[in-house]
Amino acid sequence: MSDPYETTEHHLDRLLRRALNSFDLPDSTVDRLGTALAHSSSLHSSHHSAVLHRETYRHTYLLADGSALTLWELVYSEDRDVRTPPRHEVYDEEGDARIAASRLAGSFSDSPLFTDEGVQETQGELEMLTVLMSAPPSVLPRTYSPDNSADHARRVLRRAENADRPGESTARLLRAAFAHHITQIFGRQCDVDGRPAGFTLYEHAFLLLDGSETSLWEVEHTATPDGRHMCEVYEDEQTARAAMESRARIC
Repeated sequence: MSDPYETTEHHLDRLLRRALNSFDLPDSTVDRLGTALAHSSSLHSSHHSAVLHRETYRHTYLLADGSALTLWELVYSEDRDVRTPPRHEVYDEEGDARIAASRLAGSFSDSPLFTDEGVQETQGELEMLTVLMSAPPSVLPRTYSPDNSADHARRVLRRAENADRPGESTARLLRAAFAHHITQIFGRQCDVDGRPAGFTLYEHAFLLLDGSETSLWEVEHTATPDGRHMCEVYEDEQTARAAMESRARIC
């Protein structure tokens, strides 16, 4: 995936040529990339199952003005034939890449549906709700990344569709964010009202200029009447988990 002797110009040219959606990148982003002097690539996340192979790569470029610009590359294959070349997509926002990844088959979890044949629907629903509300496993210490974090917070709040999303006071507070860390707390696919639905819970932790920390809790799910992907954002984990429980009950 990465050649240490490859020039930045050649690396960027290959990336944009193989991406199916490179034409969707804003012109301003492409213009800035034209001044790239150096680059660094790393594997950000991966998912491998019987039906899907998916990897997300982070490509960071040092520009002539001293700033950095990051592209997120999604590489995936839903064909079991290893001779079939993988598909590539590229995004200039991590949230967009994550949403694209979650739409792929099996992205929410490798686990089977909560309800198996022969198990009563009510029992399966209770089990699903128990898992949704269970305490998350312990996670590794945060490593904050100073990567335009105030703008990242703005994008998270912007894509929230729930009416009770954090308001202007939270948005104002997060303008002082200078570093952030994203953790996937929960991910599961299950049956909701006889239809498959996926739930994923993320914590977006922010480090503020005064040294304090605060978090946004993002719920991504497909428990909508038409199966559409939806994002909801909350100020605390308890409210986010209650929202997942509510979605599982009423949809």
